[in-house]
Amino acid sequence: MIAALLVLAAFASVMVGAKGLAPAAVLDALLHPRPGDPDHLIVWQVRIPRTIVGLLAGAALGLAGAIIQGVTRNPLADPGIMGVNAGASLCIVLAISVLGVQSVAGYVWFGFLGAILASVLVYGVSMLGGEGGTPLRIALSGAACTAAFGSLTTGVLVTDNVTFEQFRFWQVGSLWGRASDAAWQAFPFLVAGFVLAFACARVLNGLSLGDDVARSLGHNVVVGRATCAAAVVVLCGSATAIAGPIAFVGLVVPHAARLLTGPDHRWLLPFSMLLAPLLLLVADIVGRVIAPPGEVQVGVVTAIIGAPVFIHLVRRRKQVAV
Repeated sequence: MIAALLVLAAFASVMVGAKGLAPAAVLDALLHPRPGDPDHLIVWQVRIPRTIVGLLAGAALGLAGAIIQGVTRNPLADPGIMGVNAGASLCIVLAISVLGVQSVAGYVWFGFLGAILASVLVYGVSMLGGEGGTPLRIALSGAACTAAFGSLTTGVLVTDNVTFEQFRFWQVGSLWGRASDAAWQAFPFLVAGFVLAFACARVLNGLSLGDDVARSLGHNVVVGRATCAAAVVVLCGSATAIAGPIAFVGLVVPHAARLLTGPDHRWLLPFSMLLAPLLLLVADIVGRVIAPPGEVQVGVVTAIIGAPVFIHLVRRRKQVAV
């Protein structure tokens, strides 16, 4: 059912835009492409790359969100807890300012590098001391590093107007203007992230019951957490690099998936992988039609959807605590 809805959302993503295309025109472009036909050029050069980026980035964010909530045992956790967005943003700003990188395809590598370095730093800081990388220490390390990266990014932007003009296009979080080259460059990393994510399913079931229970079930807690962290790094780094820092998808989707699957990560992960791109494509379609002839970027739409959910989760946790 969800897979069918995802296919329909992908088809609608190819149809809807500044110039609407009839279903017959889209099918004709897909089955009998003609390079000289304007509608076919829109489908193949604009809409399909945009839809592919949405599918890949959504799947990556959904998986990353489910993993980070499982490994930290925190239902309010989001992939940004590991400083991925902030690290990727800082690295891209430096690439634009120092190296003169201007293309989205070029952003992929620097965004991915920044995400890796940020996550390694956050996890490394959380491991300092005798307690190791506990969920609380990871969260606190992520918050501290995110603040530091944000300050450095702002420092570069306020002194370089050219960098600011280029960076703000990427920073919003958008599927518009994303070239297929960027998606294909990130694709091998995404595949590696998907493999790592599904390899984490059993250890996540153990970690969700606590470290002592996980050890009694035969899991190596340190190795398990490191594998989960690596999966989150690869998935979030790739998604952030190709689509920008899109918020709340990794927060909202795992909660929706749990309503369908329960807490078992062997089912939760694949359902999150399907629901997240569905949400992202629907949000992108909504953004194209609510403010014609322009559009609202998908990062803004997901924030509008996700913020009320986040507030609801916080209020529910407070009520439970009371």
